[in-house]
Amino acid sequence: MIENPPLIQIKKSSGRKKPTPDQINAFKNVPTGFICDAMEGYGALPQSIKLLDQTNKNFHIVGSALTVYSGAADVLGLQVAISEIIDGDIVVNTVNGWQETASAGDRITGLIKNNGGACLVTDGPIRDLNGILETQLPCFCSGINPNSPYNSGPAKIGFPINIGNVNIESGDIIVGDIDGIVVIPFDRIDQIASKTNHIINIETDMDKKVQDGLKISPEIQDLIKSDKVKYFD
Repeated sequence: MIENPPLIQIKKSSGRKKPTPDQINAFKNVPTGFICDAMEGYGALPQSIKLLDQTNKNFHIVGSALTVYSGAADVLGLQVAISEIIDGDIVVNTVNGWQETASAGDRITGLIKNNGGACLVTDGPIRDLNGILETQLPCFCSGINPNSPYNSGPAKIGFPINIGNVNIESGDIIVGDIDGIVVIPFDRIDQIASKTNHIINIETDMDKKVQDGLKISPEIQDLIKSDKVKYFD
């Protein structure tokens, strides 16, 4: 028989990595797609995890992750994690993709907001939609489900988690917009920031050319004219 784990396990804030304000600012207003380009095309959480308020087309957020691992149909971990929030943290919660019960409601999102949290990201559904919108805490989730969760644990706070095959650690930078959520690993922050700046310049230049009437890029024109393309009658 295995030994029961502690009800709640918390990695102290002193033992968690934390990006600098400059590192966070490097990704302000940068589209998530550009960041994925800088990360070899990956880094986004599953498309099922969407911004709750889809009317906010210009929404953008960036902050440091505070991870929470919860059991299916359980919110005890999130309620304890509120005490670990540092101003500006984005709380990233996994319920292992459990969809049959709400992973959070308006009370939890309100408490996250009151304690300085900037956003909630979860791979489960939420409930109390109107109440959550009233708290004005941005929320990314898989949908809406009014079924009630429990407060039983166990849970882990501040430890590595995985959502949709994306590993997430506290201190990773989280960037969110209308397209979704991207996770920037702490150890790659400066590298990705540099690559993102390069991509911004390329994309800005190409966008202007398209706006000015460009019909096909020079690279594609060259490809069409090359022996790599063969036409058939």
